[in-house]
Amino acid sequence: MGRSYARTPLNLNPRGTMPKISWRSILALLSAGLIVSNGSVRWAITPSISEAVTAASANIASDLSSGSHLGFDTFSYPGDAAMRAWQTADQPYKWVGYYLSAPCHTDSSWEGKRDALSGMGWGMAVIYVGQQTWGRTPGAKVAVTRFVTKRVRQVRTRKGKRVVSYVNKRVPVRVMVSPRASRNSSCSTQFVSAARGVADANDAIAKTAAEGFAKGTVIFLDIERMEVVPQAMRDYYRAWTRRVLEDGRFRPAYYAHSFNANLVYSDVKQVLTGAGGFSKDKAPSDVGHAFAQVWQGILDVVETHNGVRLPIDVSVAQLPSPSENYPAGE
Repeated sequence: MGRSYARTPLNLNPRGTMPKISWRSILALLSAGLIVSNGSVRWAITPSISEAVTAASANIASDLSSGSHLGFDTFSYPGDAAMRAWQTADQPYKWVGYYLSAPCHTDSSWEGKRDALSGMGWGMAVIYVGQQTWGRTPGAKVAVTRFVTKRVRQVRTRKGKRVVSYVNKRVPVRVMVSPRASRNSSCSTQFVSAARGVADANDAIAKTAAEGFAKGTVIFLDIERMEVVPQAMRDYYRAWTRRVLEDGRFRPAYYAHSFNANLVYSDVKQVLTGAGGFSKDKAPSDVGHAFAQVWQGILDVVETHNGVRLPIDVSVAQLPSPSENYPAGE
């Protein structure tokens, strides 16, 4: 994209600095009988589930141990020949940003290229460029210069006498106005709001599905750098996050500048963990269902106990061993 600053892709499921390992994803892949790694397909022919899990873990560990996996993004699709040349050459890039047509990225040249890129062996990061602030505050009035007609008093001297007259003149004045988005524009500071966050999330979901991406695919919401993050923008990306989670087909993530990364991370983590909802001291039925026996409310965090660090989901249960067959009344 030609940007000169660092950008930080933020996965909604934060794991600190630890590489992402989703054990549920491993099991899902095993149930399909294959493990996908680095764009290739490796069949998991194992006689037992324990060996299958060991094999899956080894494959993922192998990928992670090779270090960082370089990728790139560029505004428009370079063409099949260019992408094939870059994939087959001795080059360091393993994945590419896959731009959906979006409010602030109307180019649609990437659309329909998923199968071709996958066939070439490219990994992909699905990117949706939503609304941006462009250094302004949504809804804030701005000063503009306008010309108005005013009756102006003029004094002239004629034959030694002062003569007063009045004429109409157009004069500049500064006024405060509420800006509006340009006509037929899809991308504007004035569109940044929670309601538009929901609408743009629906658009991102529909386009990701139309491109044929699998359930569970991560959609990166592109958020450009802001010196100050207006409340309306925070409402926008939190609403976008919440809607993607509610739909359930895909997972939200963020392509943000490092200058704003901590704030974005904090805001969306609250959505992820259900701030104001789940807490470790609540009962499962507090989720809103009287019949609930277990409530899982904090997802994909990393905790360290006795020097051992693990990626976990946190749940609260009514019983100390939820699957144990307790005698009636216990």
